[in-house]
Amino acid sequence: MEAGGLPLELWRMILAYLPLPDLGRCSLVCRAWRELILSLDRTRWRQLYLGCAECRHPNWPNQPDVEPESWREAFKQHYLASKTWTKNAAILETSVCFSLFRRRRMRRTLSVGPGHEFHSLGSALAMSSLFDRILLFPGLHEEQGEIILKVPVEIVGHGKLGEVALLASIDQQCSTTRLCNLVFMPAWFSPFMFKTTSGHVQFDNCNFENGHIQVHGPGTCQVKFCSFKNTHVFLHNVPLCVLENCEFVGSENNSVTVEGHPSSENNWAYTHLLGLIRSSPGVLPTEDSDSLMSLDLESRDQAWSPRTCGIVIEGSQSPTSPTTGSPRAGSQDAEVGSNGERVARTPDSSDGGLSPSGEDEDEDQLTYRLSYQVQGPRPVLGGSFLGPPLPGASIQLPSCLVLNSLQQELQKDREAMALASSVQGCLIRKCLFRDGKGGVFVCSYGRAKMEGNIFRNLTYAVRCIHNSKIIMLRNHIHHCRASGIFLRLEGGGLIAGNNICHNAEAGVDIRKKSNPLILCNQIHHGLRSGIVVLGNGKGIIRNNQIFSNKEAGIYILYHGNPVVSRNHIFKGHAAGIAVNENGRGLITENVIRENQWGGVDIRRGGVPILRSNLICFGYSDGVVVGDEGKGLLEGNTIYANKGCGVWMMASSLPHVTSNHVSYNGLYGVAVFSQKDGSGEFPGGHGAQENFSEDGDAILWETELEKDDDPLRRPITIALVESNSVNHNGASGLYIQSSEALHIVTNVIHANRVRGITVAQSSQLTRVANNSISCNRQSGVKIEAQCKVELRGNGIYDNRGHGVITKGDSTVMENDIIGNRGSGLQLLPMSDTKVIKNRIHSFRASSIAVQGHAKALVQENTIFQGRTNKTIFQQSSNNQECIIQNNRFLVFKKSDTWRLANPPARPHLENSLRGPSAAHGGQKVTAMATRITAHVEGGYHSKRSIFCTIL
Repeated sequence: MEAGGLPLELWRMILAYLPLPDLGRCSLVCRAWRELILSLDRTRWRQLYLGCAECRHPNWPNQPDVEPESWREAFKQHYLASKTWTKNAAILETSVCFSLFRRRRMRRTLSVGPGHEFHSLGSALAMSSLFDRILLFPGLHEEQGEIILKVPVEIVGHGKLGEVALLASIDQQCSTTRLCNLVFMPAWFSPFMFKTTSGHVQFDNCNFENGHIQVHGPGTCQVKFCSFKNTHVFLHNVPLCVLENCEFVGSENNSVTVEGHPSSENNWAYTHLLGLIRSSPGVLPTEDSDSLMSLDLESRDQAWSPRTCGIVIEGSQSPTSPTTGSPRAGSQDAEVGSNGERVARTPDSSDGGLSPSGEDEDEDQLTYRLSYQVQGPRPVLGGSFLGPPLPGASIQLPSCLVLNSLQQELQKDREAMALASSVQGCLIRKCLFRDGKGGVFVCSYGRAKMEGNIFRNLTYAVRCIHNSKIIMLRNHIHHCRASGIFLRLEGGGLIAGNNICHNAEAGVDIRKKSNPLILCNQIHHGLRSGIVVLGNGKGIIRNNQIFSNKEAGIYILYHGNPVVSRNHIFKGHAAGIAVNENGRGLITENVIRENQWGGVDIRRGGVPILRSNLICFGYSDGVVVGDEGKGLLEGNTIYANKGCGVWMMASSLPHVTSNHVSYNGLYGVAVFSQKDGSGEFPGGHGAQENFSEDGDAILWETELEKDDDPLRRPITIALVESNSVNHNGASGLYIQSSEALHIVTNVIHANRVRGITVAQSSQLTRVANNSISCNRQSGVKIEAQCKVELRGNGIYDNRGHGVITKGDSTVMENDIIGNRGSGLQLLPMSDTKVIKNRIHSFRASSIAVQGHAKALVQENTIFQGRTNKTIFQQSSNNQECIIQNNRFLVFKKSDTWRLANPPARPHLENSLRGPSAAHGGQKVTAMATRITAHVEGGYHSKRSIFCTIL
């Protein structure tokens, strides 16, 4: 633009000298002039805003160094807000008698101070009329009696803030008033500096020290750019109150108390305040404002372990079929370990079903291939979580576990969106609460909304009790000496998009039937737990990042019963989620990783439902079910934890079903009857029993709720069913328990030691309809004095013996095929019934009885393996081994063997099914499809024989 030959830069210099009214007139000339006026935002508009004595920096007190997006817009918002108190001027003036016959009166300015028209505020008020302006000049103005405001007036301090101090107790009885640029202190006779019961009051750029402010509904108030030092703001039944850009310092009690349900009777200012709130920016979060929920948050915490695998967020679902494990270098020879157990040191190459062949055997020895397909319960996750963890490699996280932004969550949840958009009671926005006892206290059906505030160095930030509701959006709560947010006695509301950190107690404490929605928050670096739910507390905890807390990320106890879903809980110094002292809860679709203790820890009556969670990369166990812990573990992926996948006590009666347990450092599933694991499990779990968030445990026991949850199926025996347990560092299942246990329809595959080890079982352990294959040592090992029943299992291609037993066991109707050692080895002092099995071993005897083992071998089908091995091997002087009605099959030319009547085991038609059985595709089947035997040597005339097992 060049008008009159002047360049644009020169016009800006000229216009920079214009006052506000002239700038407004110039912007109305034409579109080009309007654009020119708007371009002065960083110069003239900024100068006008900062030169106004009635306002402070638009981002004070939280970010005074950050410039606003538009100085002109900030100035406009302040100007409109400062005129709210005069919106009823026309109504008041026309209500005066004979107003139609009088000329409109001009507002007067009354001066108060030494050498001015009035010597005191009281005398000026006595002479004031409607909407007069009372100007207090610098000095200390002390009133000896209570001041009653009967007509609307504006009381303004002249000069800089702090130069005018007012010691008074003011009772507003008029419809509206405004106080600006003053320092308030209480009078000697009353702690109340200001109170109103029905009118509207507006405070701008004031300081309040060591007193109280009280507003009763239907009265309203609007407070902006004010500082409160040891001052209590009490709001009782207010329909609407706005506290914006204020600072609360050094309170000895609560800084703000909101009590009572908002009054249904609204004064004249309610509509104007509501319109002002909705027209101002920042009420609802936007995509840009959701930076707090960025998944790059982990970069804040630099203490990552070198073994940590990064996580790459991708939207596509990975395949769910098992992949081939990586081979390991090492000797291919087999050696005989203690108790005659065959220990293989061969590569683990049979994930998908092909066993090693050849192994440098002589030509007259057998080579074979065993091909089969294992279809276990489809894991919740695929891709990266089916292969071995690789240090430094990225992990693909499926879309179902990706965190959404706050805006995305609100768009999906209409109820939450309506709650976030609502304004009722008290609105506290962009305020700073620091260095005091309490921040905001909401009680007795009160309503409060807090947005964009900072709470720091307080005893607590927010308390919500007695059926009250709070809405907290994008606040920063840190370094509280107790809990950050505290809800009890049926408190509720929405807590969303907040950053809650470094608090001495829990970040969020939910008790006594409180039921909030906790959404898209960051809760981290707490000195105790992230979230605590107890005393029949409830709540929905969804889409949060909870990390680096010293105790459990989420701690549920004393009949707490929340819904915990789609959270990322990681790098905690204790458990990810702890459920103790009769805690409950539905815990679903969470990512729980890299925690120091168990990913989920269940003890002392805890009865949660864990469903479809990813529990991975923990420094201890994936899931711990300790003393008296119960619950349902269904459909979880438990992956690459340094300890066990699942560590549990059979006496607790847990139900473990349809989980994918793989690549854990120790056992896949370990079952014990003692807390220390009787020495078999390193690094005992008793330490976590130190959890205690409150000492008043007895108080919660008086308020128990009826346990009528239809999702829980009562069981009387610990049950492990329909799980895929594979590639773990020790045995797939390890049992050392004096309680009964059922192990049913699991796939136990390619574990680094044995498939199942029963070290202690004084009561019956029932192992039925499982597929046990390709484990590094034996398929099943049963120690002395253990009571075990093996029925309907398929035990294939394990690198040691198929089954080793020294205990009291029943082996019935199993397929024990293709194992490198003996199919079945009965050690001295064992008492075994071997009935109706199909047994085959290529490299050793199908059944080997050592020493004085007691056995009944009856009605079995036994296939011959290598040519120089007998089918059945036993000590000649053993009189307690009874062999009868067995069928022995020896290789002959062109023989074909088939597993028919019944087909290859396991069979699932009559097996015990849990709740997961209804889920399509989550079934356990194992089928040995073909054994190809190539025999060379004189016995078979150097001709090939194919044996097909269907």
